[in-house]
Amino acid sequence: MEWSWDVAAAVTPRLASGLVVTVQATLVGAFVAYVLGLALAILKMSPIRPLAWISYWSSEFVRRTPLLVQLYFLFYVLPDLGIFLEPFVAGVIGLGVHFSTYTSEVFRAGIENVPKGQWEAARSLNYNAFQTWRYVVLPQAIPPMIPPLANYLITMFKETPLLAAITVVELFNAANIYSNSHYKYLEPMTLVGTFFLLVSIPAAFLAMRLEKKFQRKV
Repeated sequence: MEWSWDVAAAVTPRLASGLVVTVQATLVGAFVAYVLGLALAILKMSPIRPLAWISYWSSEFVRRTPLLVQLYFLFYVLPDLGIFLEPFVAGVIGLGVHFSTYTSEVFRAGIENVPKGQWEAARSLNYNAFQTWRYVVLPQAIPPMIPPLANYLITMFKETPLLAAITVVELFNAANIYSNSHYKYLEPMTLVGTFFLLVSIPAAFLAMRLEKKFQRKV
């Protein structure tokens, strides 16, 4: 088995297109995970016990089941119920919902870290619930959340090859399709690993920088 630069050159444009899809799926999935995670965190902290209980156990159910199974359910099972999703949409929903169960704990910890005196100060200023969250709670809770949220973003990026199981032509699937049709695996898969490293390593370094920056402020 010898490395062929001709094969590498031929497959690179396809991998570049797959990388674009991978990044898009990661960013959109992260947006879903962050928004839904914040909503879940607030619901888990709700004084209404049934609401908090349902939010907690539904989150645990999603977290304790494999992402791949959830993707299969969204793409292959839902059509039996009359619900049809495009592969990319199903993949983004799967990533977003799955990782929202993790980001919800980050948001919950950040919110609970805000001193009770800040909540009392907001009430003394006659802030309503929206104003309290917008101007008092979230500005103090979000900074310490940034490093773990960034780490989950990197983790989500590395989990995108699972989308190949529901026919999304992301980075890994683009390489797999080429390999299966040309019977060449060394160059495509090596380049896939290289692309993931080229994105993951700088992102991880940035996450560490953000964490150190926050620790200095604390």
